[in-house]
Parts: sequence; C-alpha cells; structure tokens
Amino acid sequence: MILYTSDLHFGHANVIGFDHRPFADRDEMDHVLIELWNGRVQPDDTVYIVGDLCYRSGRTPEWYLRQLKGHKILILGNHDLPILDNPKALHYLEGVEKMMHIQDGDKHICLCHFPIAEWNGYFHGTWHIYGHIHNRRNESYEYMKTKDHALNAGCMINKYMPASFNELVRNNEVFKQDQ
Repeated sequence: MILYTSDLHFGHANVIGFDHRPFADRDEMDHVLIELWNGRVQPDDTVYIVGDLCYRSGRTPEWYLRQLKGHKILILGNHDLPILDNPKALHYLEGVEKMMHIQDGDKHICLCHFPIAEWNGYFHGTWHIYGHIHNRRNESYEYMKTKDHALNAGCMINKYMPASFNELVRNNEVFKQDQ
C-alpha cells in the first residue's frame, strides 16, 4: 500500500500550540505519532513523507526513522535539509527528493512539500499532494481548496497517521466542511 503524510515535526514542542495538537508535550506527541504510524503502516508499505519530518528535536532524525515501519521516501520540506548531511538518517530512507512524480493505482501524482498553483500534468488530471501549510486556513489554504486535484497531507488533518490516497481525499473534504 502507498501512504502519505507531512509536517510530522517530531520533537518540535512549539508545533503543539501552532497546530493546536492534542498533546501535553513533545514526548507525548513523539510517542503517539510513532504508535499511530506503526499501527497503520505495514513493513511492505511505502510512505511518502511530504516534508518536515522533525524539527528542533533533542533526538536525531534516525532515532525517529529507525522506529517507523515501512519503506520511507522523504520529499524535502523547509526543515529537512539537515537530514541530507546525516548518513545515519539517510540509511533509513529509500529516497530523498525535492519533488517527485509517482503513480498510485490509476492516479498520477506530483508530490511537493509546498503547495503549487499549477503542477506538471495539472491540465491532464494529475493530482498534487503537498504539506507545509499544516492545518492553517490562510491565503494558501483558501487558494488550494479551490483546486479539485490538490490534497493536503498534513498529519493534523489526517488523524496524525499516514493516509492512503482515498483517505486523503476524504480527510481533506472533512477539513473543508469543518469551517
């Protein structure tokens, strides 16, 4: 199975308030995120992390990655550059890309951490899965919600665990309706 997530921000205490996450502190957040991931992901699943794996953590990226099941591919987010200089972390990743085009069943998908106004294949039914804006309802969100083939992979709108393509579609619809 192919799954998607973004903006996990493992180890980042301030993201709890920023996203209104339901965790007392970063240790609880890290523990729950790892538990939810491993309860959802099977060893043969592929998980596309659409940016911002961890940030300002007292733990190394490999500490998180080695605990997470599945084949992990990182689409670089604005907080992921230190991972490129960390061979131990890279060992736990199947790949690292700035942007990536994949096929999930019959869906053509452009993966990029940042929301894009028009992506390769935009006029031919290609989907765009992105992160970066978390669960904010800012100008970027207002624009992206008008795009029928754009999906936010932010963990906070996807029950804090990797989601399938169909789950992303459903969770994004629920998020739009909860305004």
